[in-house]
Amino acid sequence: MSNYDVVVVGAGNAALCAAMAARENGASVLILEKASEDEKGGNSYFTAGGFRFCHSGIEDAASDVLTDLSDAERDQIVLPVHDRDVFYDTLMKVTHHQADEDMAHQLIDGSRTTMVWLREHGIRFIPMFGRQSFLVDGKHHFYGGVNIEAVGGGAGLVEAELARAAKLGCDIRYGTGATRLIQDQQRRITGLEVRGPDGYEEIETKAVVLACGGFESNPEMRVRYLGPGWDLCRVRGTRHNTGDGIRMAIDIGARPYGNWSGCHSVGWDISAPPYGDRVVLDNFQKHSYPWGIMVNLKGERFVDEGEDLRNLTYVRFGREIMSQPFRTAIQIFDQKTIPLLRDEYRIREVTKYTADSIEALSAQLEVSPSALKATIDEFNAACQPGDYNPAVLDGVTTEGLAINKTNWALPINEPPFEAYVTTTGITFTFGGLRINKDGEVQDLSDRSIPGLYAAGELVGGLFFENYPGGSGLMAGSVFGKLAGDSAAAYVS
Repeated sequence: MSNYDVVVVGAGNAALCAAMAARENGASVLILEKASEDEKGGNSYFTAGGFRFCHSGIEDAASDVLTDLSDAERDQIVLPVHDRDVFYDTLMKVTHHQADEDMAHQLIDGSRTTMVWLREHGIRFIPMFGRQSFLVDGKHHFYGGVNIEAVGGGAGLVEAELARAAKLGCDIRYGTGATRLIQDQQRRITGLEVRGPDGYEEIETKAVVLACGGFESNPEMRVRYLGPGWDLCRVRGTRHNTGDGIRMAIDIGARPYGNWSGCHSVGWDISAPPYGDRVVLDNFQKHSYPWGIMVNLKGERFVDEGEDLRNLTYVRFGREIMSQPFRTAIQIFDQKTIPLLRDEYRIREVTKYTADSIEALSAQLEVSPSALKATIDEFNAACQPGDYNPAVLDGVTTEGLAINKTNWALPINEPPFEAYVTTTGITFTFGGLRINKDGEVQDLSDRSIPGLYAAGELVGGLFFENYPGGSGLMAGSVFGKLAGDSAAAYVS
């Protein structure tokens, strides 16, 4: 076919949700994936598959989302309430109340129904036991709000959604990227130009959903919008998210929106490749820094590692690492907390050093032994007594430091010590296109561009400076389904 009701550009979570929604509403759907089939799935493939959504606890979540849990498994889980107020307060806290209010409410109020919709389409979910809980008195105590993941992580999510889209009757073309949107004299979308293995062609369509990611894999755009040095960061996910959808829409008058100088970035193993590894996936991330300290190559701490729960700080700290010498940060732990480290610290590809003294550790790290020893001695002396509890903000703090550690501050004094060397890995960019309540792309006069919709990481306005973990996939699903529903209604 060369004529479809709806063409979806992209094949990650947001795109596939849009495709499923449009197809179940009766539209003929083509999915365009610029990557080859071997590299399919966009950034979603590289995620842990975690979702942040509204629920009132384990019994509630198990009723229609975690439907595979047995009674015995439910009895072993302590899942804090994450209702719409908690979700809203968390999102606004980390974005400093800059998130678009209407988009925030759409995300939050649509989160639970969208999770149920995904489950009805055969997407299975399980608790994130390994990464988001601690075993306390024989029960798994979850924390941080992002506690549920798709079976198989991001890769499993994409494979399940692709299978479902195909079963519904969506077509997909790999190795074919959109290059230009085509309009008639009334500004309506009538088709798009694509580039495939055999060159250029035009595909007729009544509606296009752009869901092909941000510009994080485009070093020129990273420097232009994020700032000097960002061409040198590692990319956590796909190499194919180069801002194509954003550029095509802006070329026909779409309004840029959101935090164009902001991005989702994390502490990433310094030995990781330039782009995501489809075997290691997201395990190059190193997110147990709250249980130790982080120093730069001068041996100096530069953040409050215990400022808040990891889910609310790791994105901002990823950006902080970019401002350190040679974009490098070293995480240091002792035997008190090493057992708490997440599984990602135990992969074969990890950049890890072990020593029985701080001086010996410094020699391996090429950090001044006297500087690092002074930093750790000062930190240890500043640690205050308290009831250490990694599952909550425990208030175990330091006093008298230039940068105090607000929670989980234990002296680093039980050898052997371990150090992990990280840099910054960028996940996705925050700036993008403006959409309205129906997912329609808005032009510079805040009018809808007829037949053009957007979802996922190329939509701006939701995340500013920071990001609450698990809200990216959730936003992709909510706004992807919205775009698909709206596009199908438009063409009917």
